[in-house]
Amino acid sequence: MKAIILKEAGGTENFVITEMPVPVPQKGEVLVKVAAISVNPVDIKTRKGLALYDKLKSDPPIILGWDIAGEVVGVGEDVTSLEEGDEVFGMVNFPGHGKAYAEYVVAQANHLAEIPELISTQEAVAGTLAALTAWQVLVDEAKVQTGEKVLIHAAAGGVGHFAVQIAKYLGAYVIGTASDANYDFVKELGADEFIDYTQGSFEDAVKDVDVVFDIVGGTNPLRSLNVLKEGGRLVAIAGGITDEVKQIANSKKINAWPYLVHSNGDDMEQIAELLEAGTIKSCIFKEYAFEDMAEAHKQSETGKTRGKIVVVL
Repeated sequence: MKAIILKEAGGTENFVITEMPVPVPQKGEVLVKVAAISVNPVDIKTRKGLALYDKLKSDPPIILGWDIAGEVVGVGEDVTSLEEGDEVFGMVNFPGHGKAYAEYVVAQANHLAEIPELISTQEAVAGTLAALTAWQVLVDEAKVQTGEKVLIHAAAGGVGHFAVQIAKYLGAYVIGTASDANYDFVKELGADEFIDYTQGSFEDAVKDVDVVFDIVGGTNPLRSLNVLKEGGRLVAIAGGITDEVKQIANSKKINAWPYLVHSNGDDMEQIAELLEAGTIKSCIFKEYAFEDMAEAHKQSETGKTRGKIVVVL
């Protein structure tokens, strides 16, 4: 099979397409013939030597990626939930070595869900890590309740565009930040309010928020403390929950913590149901061929992607 190996940390010139043996599913695992892959910011960070690079380096060769959609073509021992021929999607073995940049991927059966009818492979793979992150943060971590005011930073991005839709599904009043070019897009997703972060501070535009979901990192979590009400919750997925943030949050009686998504087939089933019902939709910014993975990474690095980047095999 073809796989994209990362020779060493750095630029996309370190990608090498090579031939490797097809992996064999072990107990609890299935073998998936991959039809599509989703690219995420964590892929880019890991490629550069950050994020999960050190963990993957201890298990060479390094094959990036965690989001897959495709057909089950092999079933390991003790797998009863899936069988050969099933069309599946999921974020596999995160935060471990997913090895998704390949024609065949072995995954835990309980990391996958069946693709709903009428949902394309590309739409399905776009709704993996990004949608799971939004679901786990808003449902499991922040525990958003009907009527609460939720501020979502980077609302037009991969995670953000799912977060807006899921927060609305949960009955929240949703405020999204993005650039003015994404105003119509974010409003169509269901946001009740839009803040153009390029035209002033979001702190001046909103207050008394119950939940802030930060996808940006940097100083954003610290600044977000200024818009949260007492008892509010701040969940950040891109860093920025420093000791200073924790101290100020405590003084204001705000709960602030970081979160890292994890593979979960039950949650994937929830995402599948929402996709099937049309409650959430995947926005695909652009599709790339497997051989053009480097270009997909370069697009992600621009930070200007609306929705998701998908690679098709």
